[in-house]
Amino acid sequence: MVNYDKVEDTFFESFEGMYIRALITAEDELTVKQAAYDATATPSAVIGRVEAGVESFVDGSKTPDGRPGAIVQFWLTDNIEKFEVELSYRIRQDILVKPFTRVFSLNENPVGSIGMMKQVGHCGDGYEWEVEEYGRTMINVPIAVPDFQIESELGYSKGIMGGNFWYMCSTKEAVLEAGKIVIDTIMEVPGVCTPFGICSAASKPETNFPWIGPSTNHPYCPSLKDQLGDESKVPDGVNYIPEIVINAIDEESMNLAIKKAIDAIIDIDGVVKISAGNFDGQLGDIKTNLLDIL
Repeated sequence: MVNYDKVEDTFFESFEGMYIRALITAEDELTVKQAAYDATATPSAVIGRVEAGVESFVDGSKTPDGRPGAIVQFWLTDNIEKFEVELSYRIRQDILVKPFTRVFSLNENPVGSIGMMKQVGHCGDGYEWEVEEYGRTMINVPIAVPDFQIESELGYSKGIMGGNFWYMCSTKEAVLEAGKIVIDTIMEVPGVCTPFGICSAASKPETNFPWIGPSTNHPYCPSLKDQLGDESKVPDGVNYIPEIVINAIDEESMNLAIKKAIDAIIDIDGVVKISAGNFDGQLGDIKTNLLDIL
């Protein structure tokens, strides 16, 4: 039985967003990983851009074209027109340029879809065409290493963003060991991604420099503990406060991923306390207490 004495009685905030769940395939696993990680780098929802993460990697038995693949998620909180443009940057610059890649839509029961011809298909400069393959309508974009293919419509759905927890550590070794276990554990839960991986920079809504966007959550910076005095919220014995941010297709999946991750690391040496980031309800409409999901 798991002992949750290390878990603080606090909550995290989350909020609704729109997501596209897509499948990238290629001829080999290395290309798939490069395309998946490149396309989901730079999580940017806090500055109004697309946020993304790798959900899992799958073998050819689970892909339409029988090749290795990666399930990825792309998220935005704003309008569909902006989503279409922002998403196209990730596809054009990070996936299309990798040899022999394809992109398929994976959203089940989407509330809508985004056409891929205008912002992606026309990379073929008018020479692109549609073809029926793999039981889907694919856009074939002629490129120098023939050819990139993408499903003509990528479905989008509503999900939940911004769930998080902190695992406060006394040692660098605990940060990295526990973090790897957390990411591996969460990747086993369908419908969930961690857009920041092990995030070393928790932020807060207010800032002295508005043009930057959210800035450092200074009361939780261990290097400022002596300088801040009573304002510091860093517990005794804690030298590092990594954060795990989670987006999910629904609240149930998010909570399950957080529970499994905490269970997997709570007894690791050097993990001092489990907590979560919140801003007294200012950030998200959904408030979830950690202890309620464990």
